[in-house]
Amino acid sequence: MNKIIVGNWKMHKTIEESTLFLKALIPLVSKAKAKVMIAPPFTSLSECSKAVKGTNVLIGGQNMGDAEEGAYTGEISGRMLKEAGASFVILGHSERRTIFGETDELINRKVLRAQADGLIPILCIGETQEQREKGHSLAVLKKQLDGCLKGFSSGDLIIAYEPVWAIGTGKTATPEMAQEMHMAIRKHLGQRLPILYGGSVKPANIDSLLIQPDIDGALIGGASLDVEPFAKMVVR
Repeated sequence: MNKIIVGNWKMHKTIEESTLFLKALIPLVSKAKAKVMIAPPFTSLSECSKAVKGTNVLIGGQNMGDAEEGAYTGEISGRMLKEAGASFVILGHSERRTIFGETDELINRKVLRAQADGLIPILCIGETQEQREKGHSLAVLKKQLDGCLKGFSSGDLIIAYEPVWAIGTGKTATPEMAQEMHMAIRKHLGQRLPILYGGSVKPANIDSLLIQPDIDGALIGGASLDVEPFAKMVVR
């Protein structure tokens, strides 16, 4: 299985900044063996999709609503993402859970909606520092997986393990810690799905993480905002 490298730009980059980034990135990663996926802001989706047309870079959304359409001010539907050129969508990111109060039940509806709309869900799961210190990490991950994947029988799906305590903090799970969690997730799922690691991934530590047998790629936040460091993580 080729590695999967996903850049999550969060609330960064205007349309102009996004397209300039991609024009610089594309020649640097054109021969990469890894699958390259970028999640820009909603406003940049359409232009980014045009910029990567005919290349090996895929564009996706950072989130979506759980309904097909309706009176949901401020929401974006899966159909809208697809029309803008998205092929995947990130769901359940810890920032959505902690800042915006998203529950496993809501994320589950989003996962099923994404599948129905022809998007590949990247489902994020992860425990807090407190949960880890109390020895509850595996129980938390299993609960999130079971809750968020209820009714999901088959289809394209990517899991991203992102320990909450390592997101944007500069802290990173050791490769051994990450491998242990990935192996447990794979065992719980009972099937071979891509499982990415996320949480302060950067050029200095990506090799030691991706060499682990159950880590299939990386979901990268801050380090995906600069072209050259991100390209180095793609072409290894």
